[in-house]
Formats: sequence, structure tokens, C-alpha cells
Amino acid sequence: MYPFPPRSMGGMSASLDDLPLRDDLRGLTPYGAPQAPLPVALNVNENTHPVPEDVADDILDGIARALRDVNRYPDREFTSLREGFADYLGHGLTPEQIWAANGSNEVLQHLLQAFAGPGRTAFGFGPTYSMYPLLTRATGAEYVTGTRGVDYTLTPEDAAAQVADAAPDVVFLCAPNNPTGTPLSLETIAAVYDAAPGIVIVDEAYQEFAPRESRSALTLLPDRERLVVSRTMSKAFAFAGARVGYLAADPALIDALRLVRLPYHLSALTQAAATAALRHAPTMLGMVDEIVSQRDRMSATLEALGYQPYESWTNFVLFSGVDDPAHTWQGLYDRGILIRDVGIPHALRVTAGTEQETSAFLDALASL
Repeated sequence: MYPFPPRSMGGMSASLDDLPLRDDLRGLTPYGAPQAPLPVALNVNENTHPVPEDVADDILDGIARALRDVNRYPDREFTSLREGFADYLGHGLTPEQIWAANGSNEVLQHLLQAFAGPGRTAFGFGPTYSMYPLLTRATGAEYVTGTRGVDYTLTPEDAAAQVADAAPDVVFLCAPNNPTGTPLSLETIAAVYDAAPGIVIVDEAYQEFAPRESRSALTLLPDRERLVVSRTMSKAFAFAGARVGYLAADPALIDALRLVRLPYHLSALTQAAATAALRHAPTMLGMVDEIVSQRDRMSATLEALGYQPYESWTNFVLFSGVDDPAHTWQGLYDRGILIRDVGIPHALRVTAGTEQETSAFLDALASL
């Protein structure tokens, strides 16, 4: 549960049970994917391709300029960064429709702080991103889990019926879904929106890995003031370590987030780095096609090895048919390969890496 053993002072150490913790937080386990210094880490859906050198140089220049004024507070409204996101997303969006924070998790936290909280509920279709219930409960709200079809898909009729029955204040739609990779149709999103009394969050963290012809939920934003489309720079932009997430929504909803954000929540250095990266969006996204090709290669090889890979519009593959996931996970670990056991029976999830990393994973799995 803890990354470090508890410190002992005078022969005594405290546990959570000894502290006056909120009752609704007792018994919860913090988020934590395994971290290990293995040669091939394919467990947390990172972009394993480094930032191109010329882009990194421009980012460093931007950070250096920001450092000259680091004695002053940053732009509280991160104006230049919002302009950059609006330009990148297109669809006629304006900076007034954009919000950003330290990773998409903080973006989601702002939404829950504003629209969930004690006495309210958030709803998601399981299995889905494990942070949704953790973020929800941290705000004092209740998390309700809906169900998916046997292949993890959602139909407009079933999804809308479940949301109407639960009547939640917040709905999470992960599109494409994590950890299954499942695409989500715009018809389903629209049906859920019509059935929901509260806000509907479409989490498009992996949208850049979807087929080029697929349409983003951004196209549904006009005349839907309760709809939110969130994104991240962690995946396609290879910016996981910079911690930058963002969303698009109606300007009134953006105003609501100002009520709960901390002052100056985005540092000047973060703003400078993200703004510079957005200037190089075509170059930064140039590696997406390579990642998609490795994803599809993994799916084809997994099927040839006798496993059942699920359709994926992301940078990872969930595959079932694993007799003993813990044993397989450990066998790969012992061979220097780190993937993810997401708790789905007889299934494991692996991130698409470079060609060499993907080959290492497939060779190690075949040897098992």
C-alpha cells in the first residue's frame, strides 16, 4: 500500500487507524500502478517514445524564458496555453471554452469538486478507469458502477437506461475506454447526455490513437452546456512527466471550475513547457502512427498465440484467455517485462511500446 515503510520515532509508528481520518476514506487504497526499474515497462500506457530533440530544445528555451520571471506568480488564467489548446482542438473552440490543470486527474478533480461532493453521486460503466471512484470518494460523493456488455461495449439504449435509473450528478464516459480499449459511439454519448440530469464527462485521454475517420465528442459540444470533453498531453504528446490535462466545455461550466481551483494552480514552467509542445503538435503526434502499428501488431500476435485481444482504439491492448494472470505477470516480470494486471479475471493489459519493446514483450510471452 505504501511506497516506503513507516518511519519509527522513539520506537513507535502510527497507522491510518491511529489518525482522525474521515470515516468515508477509511479502508480505501490509494492509486498505485507497480513501479520497477525493468528494461521494458509497458504497464501504465505511457508513450514510450521520447520527445523529439528539436522539440525538446524549444521547450527548454521556453522554460528558460519563464525562469526569468519565476519570482512572480504565473498567469492565473494561463491565457497563452488556453489559446494553444483551442487552436489544437479546432472545432471552432475559443479559449473561453478551455480549462487545464496538472494532469487530467486534476481536471477531473476540479469537475467533481464543483459538481459532486457530499450527498451527490457520480456514475461510470465498469470496468473503467480506476481513478474515477477514487476521485469521487475523495470529494465525499458516492460512486455508482454501471455494467457493460460481454465485450465491454455500450449501446445507446442500455447506457441511457442505466443513467436514467441512477440519476447521477456526474457521469464518466471513457472514450475509448481504459482498461479495455473499447470505442464509444457518439450516439451513445448523446443518449447518455439526454438521460443524465447532471454533467457528462467524456474522457478522451486516448482519442489521438483512434482511427482518423472517427469523430470526437467535441463535435457534440454545441448546445450541450452540461457536456465536458477532457484530454491529456500524457499519452499521444509523450508528456506524462509534465502533468498537463485539459478540457473543453461551455464557458459557464469553465466559470464553475474557477470556484474550486487553487490560486495559480498551473506553474509558469508548466505553462511554458506545454505551450511550446503545442507549437510542435504535428511533430509530437508523428509517433502516433508507429504506436498504433505496434498495437495492431501485438493484437495479431496475441491472437496467433491463442489469446483473445479486445478491439482497441488506444495505445494498449487488453487480452483474455490467460489461465493464471498472476503467474503470467510474474513470468514476464522475471524476464524484464512489466505489464498490468487490472483485476479483470483471466486478462492482462499491455501498452504498445517501440518496435523493440513490443518484440521483447511478444518474445517473452511466447517463451512462457
